[in-house]
Amino acid sequence: MAALLGLIAGPVAAQGTANIDASLLAESSSPKPGTTTRIAIRMVPRTGWHGYWFNPGDSGLSVEANWTAPDGVTIGELRHPAPALLELAGLASYVHKGAFTLLTELNLDGDIAPGTAIPLRANLSWLACSDTLCVPERTTLDLRLTAGDGKINATAVPVFRAAEAALPVDGRFKVVVGRQGEDWRFDIEGDSNLDASTLRLFLAQDGWFAASAPQTVVRRGNGWRVTVAASDDAAPAPSDFRGVFADSKRSFALMASGARETPRADAPVAQSAPASAAAAPPAAAEKPTPAQGSKRAAPADTRAFRIALTGAILGGLLLNLMPCVFPILSLKALSLARSGADRHTAKVEGLAYFAGSVATTTALGAILVGARAMGHDIGWSFQLQDPRMILLLMLLSLAIALNLAGLFEVSSPSLSGNWMTKKGGLGAFGTGALAALIATPCSGPFMGVALGAALVLPVPASLAVFAGLGLGMALPFLLIAFLPRLQHWLPKPGAWMATFRRILAIPMLLTAIGLAWVLGRQSGVDGLAMGLLIAALAALGLWWVGLRQSGGRSAMIGLAPVMAALLVAIAVELPRPVAATAPANSGPQVFSEARFAELRAQNVPVFVDFTADWCLVCQVNKRVAIDRADTQAAFAKAGVTMLVADWTQGDPEITRFLASRGRNSIPYYLFAPPKRPVRELPQMLSSEMLIGLANESEGNTDDEHL
Repeated sequence: MAALLGLIAGPVAAQGTANIDASLLAESSSPKPGTTTRIAIRMVPRTGWHGYWFNPGDSGLSVEANWTAPDGVTIGELRHPAPALLELAGLASYVHKGAFTLLTELNLDGDIAPGTAIPLRANLSWLACSDTLCVPERTTLDLRLTAGDGKINATAVPVFRAAEAALPVDGRFKVVVGRQGEDWRFDIEGDSNLDASTLRLFLAQDGWFAASAPQTVVRRGNGWRVTVAASDDAAPAPSDFRGVFADSKRSFALMASGARETPRADAPVAQSAPASAAAAPPAAAEKPTPAQGSKRAAPADTRAFRIALTGAILGGLLLNLMPCVFPILSLKALSLARSGADRHTAKVEGLAYFAGSVATTTALGAILVGARAMGHDIGWSFQLQDPRMILLLMLLSLAIALNLAGLFEVSSPSLSGNWMTKKGGLGAFGTGALAALIATPCSGPFMGVALGAALVLPVPASLAVFAGLGLGMALPFLLIAFLPRLQHWLPKPGAWMATFRRILAIPMLLTAIGLAWVLGRQSGVDGLAMGLLIAALAALGLWWVGLRQSGGRSAMIGLAPVMAALLVAIAVELPRPVAATAPANSGPQVFSEARFAELRAQNVPVFVDFTADWCLVCQVNKRVAIDRADTQAAFAKAGVTMLVADWTQGDPEITRFLASRGRNSIPYYLFAPPKRPVRELPQMLSSEMLIGLANESEGNTDDEHL
């Protein structure tokens, strides 16, 4: 097609390596002065990719054209064919599926002399997306015309005829807009012989309703009634309604003019008016700019914020059940049992614990958002991708375990069990901060989507989501502190508390062992050996502290080995093992976007495992679902290729891919059956689920070869 267009209209520039190829075509190579000729921009996506309508919906960015033309030449707005609805990850977008052509008009002043050269240049930018990622693209297209007799290029006629037929038809339908309770009601008259199963009203500007809002379409006389929920966006809708009413074959431009007021139920607020430009983009003041396209103040932002905040709070609640957090929360809760009826102390500790937890998660979120704004490709739990942070957390977990086991006691505030049971605001604040910091390796269900959405929201909303994670973690203790009835349910103080405290040393010791395993995976045998030596030095110092305490002597000298261990842990440069690359034809393969795209192009079913050694849920899923013999046998039978995206030490390509899917944390799993959209899987997997997906994929593959 690009070669044909080049023969028709002279020089044509195309973007050979882009995901959407663009080319430029004139209806006449010799436009007549004083008249108008049409220009077409032909956009041809690669298989599985799409572009966006002039109103992209909840997300996306349409084609933007900046023209350079000589004096006396003006170029109008781009006109788009009708869009299709695409819903992914809770967002709805208006897209062009397959090749599409944008039309515009070239106007020449009458005083331009025949034979005058008319060089045109179009600087184009757009967003190309597949089901897995989005890529901003741009190109510059040049076209040389000559003022002449306006003769139409015969070979261009089919292209412009098809492009014209794809545009929404103007003036065929009339629309009356009213209210039906909390919904908008659109009464559309003109033709009832449309496919009701595919009919949809596409909004040409923001403010009336969200692209993802469900629509009810009912046949009504010689037309239709469309009911759709009004937008919950705070910004008022424009006074004029513009849209496109389309089924799978035909499309019609709609426009209703009239002042927008708050109407009573079922009262019409706007009636249709003839408008030849009804399907054209909104006025310049309403047209989204590239910056607006990437950060739209759309109604979906409000819903996305609510969903993300709810998910973060639920994720924080679940984190309290993890072995690295549960002992801390349990000891702090049981410390209230010693407070008796002192409600003031309980409230102070509850608020302080809440403040420490929220301050820590918000600070981590602020670092993450700020680093990404400066161009760094990092995601949630970014601090765990540095072996030194793993080593410090291992030492911290070991110290807490030894303190809970009774090896030593610390009378002043410290990161220990004594601080965790210490009354007052300072101890509670530190305990909340400690719980939030040590919880990051235990990312559980609900957190991934919530924290991923936080990074595409405005900065204040993102920070609120991170604060919501801390709120979820602090919520149980906050409720216990403020509700005396819950305090009465706590066990009575007694000697059993000392035994329970020592039992809680076990999960903390297991946490330290788990972090040691992660350290070994990140730094190899040499790094693990160095870490264990540092841990032994710290443990020796803590044993010395406990020994001097039992003899009634000062324990300060015993802290010298502990401080030395901490300094070495911070200053040491731990080795990093050479990343292994799995063979392309045996077992799991190393993930890359290129390999994923290659397998998709070959119609090979693909399972992608985004994992890290420090991700607890990832390791659980490996044991109970992914690495099971029956799962692997089903994968082998169905020809499923498994790609492993190891994020243990950070990987910019993986981070960018996750961001393109609206995520910034793991676990994350994708299953791509042949010739079908990629599916996002739950964060908690089962062997039965994966076997079922493999069997379905095997059946689809067999069908395709018949």
